[in-house]
Amino acid sequence: METNKNYPLPKNLLPVKEAIEILHGKWRIPIIAILSSGNKRFKEMKNELRGITPRMLSIELKDMEANQLVKRTVYNDTVPAAVEYSLTPYSKSLSRVIDELRAWRLQYHNRAFQESKHAN
Repeated sequence: METNKNYPLPKNLLPVKEAIEILHGKWRIPIIAILSSGNKRFKEMKNELRGITPRMLSIELKDMEANQLVKRTVYNDTVPAAVEYSLTPYSKSLSRVIDELRAWRLQYHNRAFQESKHAN
């Protein structure tokens, strides 16, 4: 098994590490989930993401745009200009991955709950 000298991980797992780095953080998956129902304006997302500050949402959206997870569209035909955010084909492809992670977590949670119940 070959590993990267800078990171002791088998090379075949490096794409997994990179994917986790792109999706890291508290807000990435919730933002993707909210945008999966359609295009949203900044204020709409802010209202749906309870607990996120406008500054943090702005930082996350800029980083997600840089990683091609979110597309920002500016409509200059209104004053002030309207801005909408949407998922890219790249981020839309994550829906299956997110579903699998949810299923894995629920299965793990149920198993851990059952094990702790039997331990008592």
